[in-house]
Amino acid sequence: MKIVRTVSEWRLWCEEARRAKQSIGLVPTMGALHAGHLALVQAAQSENDVVVLTIFVNPTQFTNQEDLEKYPRPEEADCAAAEAAGVDLLVIPTVKEVWPVFPPPVTYQAGPLGDRFEGADRPGHFTGVAQVVRRLFEITGECRAYFGEKDYQQVAVVREMVRTLDLDAEVKTIPTVRAEDGLALSSRNIRLSPAGRVRALAFSTALREYSAGGAAVIEAAARHTLEVAGVEVSYAAVVDNQSLQRVSPDYVGPARLLLAGVVDGVRLLDNGPVVVGSEDAVSN
Repeated sequence: MKIVRTVSEWRLWCEEARRAKQSIGLVPTMGALHAGHLALVQAAQSENDVVVLTIFVNPTQFTNQEDLEKYPRPEEADCAAAEAAGVDLLVIPTVKEVWPVFPPPVTYQAGPLGDRFEGADRPGHFTGVAQVVRRLFEITGECRAYFGEKDYQQVAVVREMVRTLDLDAEVKTIPTVRAEDGLALSSRNIRLSPAGRVRALAFSTALREYSAGGAAVIEAAARHTLEVAGVEVSYAAVVDNQSLQRVSPDYVGPARLLLAGVVDGVRLLDNGPVVVGSEDAVSN
């Protein structure tokens, strides 16, 4: 595995790979690698000749300075994990390398898709995400990029940006990777206390045991499950799989349940598929 820390080395490596007719799989991360990240690497390896993994804690997507400062950065462990997983190029750039001018100019707004849910609670977050992902794509060049479904809204924003700007990248996703007890894997989990981690299991419980009925019933049941466990709930929303707009009260069919809340001061996300039925049908 080759490790580079400059944009020029990164760009040159990718250009040489393309000249050798090698397809590139890109796995963008903020480090603190876990099994979810390594599953992305495996997916990239299955469809590409070489895999590039980036570790960059992007300041433009943080709306809370304390959250940015506390974000885990175990570089030595990350390098070992990436090498063991068979990554070909590991990129660990500085903020100055990625953003020679900081703060960088905003060249793409996440728009309505990024204004709701996480975007409403963290204004500007998804514009910052889109900003850095676009930069990663521009440096890497033609590639397939791999993301986990845990960050469902983030994937939707990135897909929309790629479509709108006609970027030379194909967005690929894999299902959320979970611990044996059901907790969605996240780099932030390391900040949970033992008791907090137990409380966090309410997220997967709410998805696994959601109440049958209309969207309002499902949302209320999920919120109740989280609150009883001691989670500070940000939202529990049943949304359309594509637009991420809340479904109408009379909607019947497949949808997505998005969950967000705070445990031990740590913001956690989860989501999963649900089938919405009419409340009248359930009550009968």
